[in-house]
Amino acid sequence: MIDKFLRDEQDPKAVEKVYSRLVDLLTTGEEIIYIAVQKKPIVNLFPDCIAITNKRLFFFTPTNLGLSIKFIDFVWKDIIDVYTKEEIIGAVFSAKTTIGTEMGVDYLPKVQARKLYQYAQERKEAEREARRLRELEEKRAESGSLNIDHASQVAFQPVAQQSVAVPSPPPAPIAPVEEPKKDELTEKLKRLKTLFESGLISQEEYNHKKLELLSDF
Repeated sequence: MIDKFLRDEQDPKAVEKVYSRLVDLLTTGEEIIYIAVQKKPIVNLFPDCIAITNKRLFFFTPTNLGLSIKFIDFVWKDIIDVYTKEEIIGAVFSAKTTIGTEMGVDYLPKVQARKLYQYAQERKEAEREARRLRELEEKRAESGSLNIDHASQVAFQPVAQQSVAVPSPPPAPIAPVEEPKKDELTEKLKRLKTLFESGLISQEEYNHKKLELLSDF
């Protein structure tokens, strides 16, 4: 069952663990397209993994010394862009969402990072096309509704009657608009990203902390 996800030298044990978890998460009509596995240069006992389906992008992180695995997923319509950066050892693949969340995995084999980028771009293009078709259908429905309403108004227009001036009621007082509270999650993610960009935490620590924050909310 997992042979097709081992063609780019993925770790079979890691793929099997992710696959068994994914099968329980798939929705109707959802199919697994690709699974990539982190390959750290020295110790690679508990690698992070990324999985792409036709509906979502998954990031998996082992916990409890590999006894369990945490994940976070994003539907394609919520992903603004995906990035890949090849380094001396491996490559980094990351994604950015509409709410500013960024997730990434480093030390991916370059061929796997390229495949992730290729499939992710294809899914994003398919989502853009689906969104364009939905918007066209909505505009057509709105246009048809307006035409029907206009025809009804013309056909059943009442005979004009003498209008009687009615005093308009005094304007209601405008309730003060409360200042929206700051998004606690966004603030924490910004502070975490600042620590990462300042070199105070590693990419792996950044991903683990981000998963914990996103899981708590």
